[in-house]
Amino acid sequence: MSSAGEPTPGEEREIIEGMRAGDDRAFERMVRAHVGPLRAVALRLLQNPADADDAVQEAFLSAFRNFDSFRADARLKTWLHRIVVNVALQRLRRHKRQIARGAEIVDISELLPRFADNGFPEHFHRPWVQTSEELAARAQTREQVRQMIDKLPDNYRTVLILRDIEELDTAETAELLELTPGTVKVRLHRARQALRNLLERELELTH
Repeated sequence: MSSAGEPTPGEEREIIEGMRAGDDRAFERMVRAHVGPLRAVALRLLQNPADADDAVQEAFLSAFRNFDSFRADARLKTWLHRIVVNVALQRLRRHKRQIARGAEIVDISELLPRFADNGFPEHFHRPWVQTSEELAARAQTREQVRQMIDKLPDNYRTVLILRDIEELDTAETAELLELTPGTVKVRLHRARQALRNLLERELELTH
């Protein structure tokens, strides 16, 4: 394996060829190479280690059973990534709000700008001059940012994770979440606004 743990292109080809030939060792190599990143994705979405582990196991089993559907022009990492995201989202839909979440959920309407009848923004006591990226860079640790994301309602948090962290495009996100592209764009915009204001609140408390 490469120093980062991800297979080199040559190693990935060997794994793919082995999987197509039904070689169990190829499956073991695939799991070892990709289990870490896939678990990180599942944990971000499900926010529960046990649920994330189950989702990853289910994703690998699905990949094993459906490897014939893997396209020759695709990347194995991307294909597995889509599978685990699908599994995690199915679990979110199935469990809905029953998934254990330690973070307090905020009312996103309190974090969005308000507009008067004339269409102009009402006074909002926190500044809007900085981008969410700039505020994230000022946060003390990545953990603080993660905690702020965890406070968003699921329908906004999931869109933000898929678009800004997992870097899926609008069409892919819409397909996975069974939403229209327009709805994805609206939720992403609101989620970014809410995250920015949560980070501002955190910075106000720590400075």
